[in-house]
Amino acid sequence: MKWTDSLDIAIELLEAHPDIDPKTINFVDLHRWVCELEGFDDEPGRSGEKILEAIQMAWIEEL
Repeated sequence: MKWTDSLDIAIELLEAHPDIDPKTINFVDLHRWVCELEGFDDEPGRSGEKILEAIQMAWIEEL
């Protein structure tokens, strides 16, 4: 997965952190959790606020 795969990342985060409300997570933790996902293969520095926001919104929609 790459940073642009926001829906796939959101689904993986939902499975990895089922008890977390994505509305309450900060972007520092979100960034770390994405980088820790198995199958995530992108440069950590290539993300930004807009990408993290898109992932967070996709995660909220998946709930």
